[in-house]
Amino acid sequence: MNTPPSIGWYLSGFSDGEGSFNVSLRQRPDHKLQWQVVLTFNVAQRDVTNLLLLQEHLQCGRLQRRSDGVHYFVVTNYVEIVEKVFPFFERFPFQSESKTKNFALFKQIAAIVYSGEHLARKGFMRIIELREKLNEGRGRKRKYEKQDVVEDFERILRNQTSDKQKLSA
Repeated sequence: MNTPPSIGWYLSGFSDGEGSFNVSLRQRPDHKLQWQVVLTFNVAQRDVTNLLLLQEHLQCGRLQRRSDGVHYFVVTNYVEIVEKVFPFFERFPFQSESKTKNFALFKQIAAIVYSGEHLARKGFMRIIELREKLNEGRGRKRKYEKQDVVEDFERILRNQTSDKQKLSA
């Protein structure tokens, strides 16, 4: 879509203040490394008007509504993030230092996921390191902190090595 500059800059500024780039980790026994990396761009607001405008101009994502009346514009499909969200905010860059930094970190993480490198130990661990720098200073606790993930990951690798040794014996 050919977004007019006035709308693009408006949505960029709105997202600069109200948007968030997040990287969640989910334990998934059906995945090779037993962890899933979930990328999310979201914007929350009680008034749905700007969220509809974002969805229209980014041409992706979905709207959700919490029971307390807050609406969310959410994009979790990493292909849409890379192919639609990134080009939009590259054309209409964030002005705040913190959002600019988070956007750059999020792009690095997304590149690892997009290339499939996150499916190998080295790529996954790189995401864990980058994720530590994302949204610094926000004072919120993650469900899975770095140390939790590293310990579990090392346990999984030990078990996989042990299983291979058993098979070769």
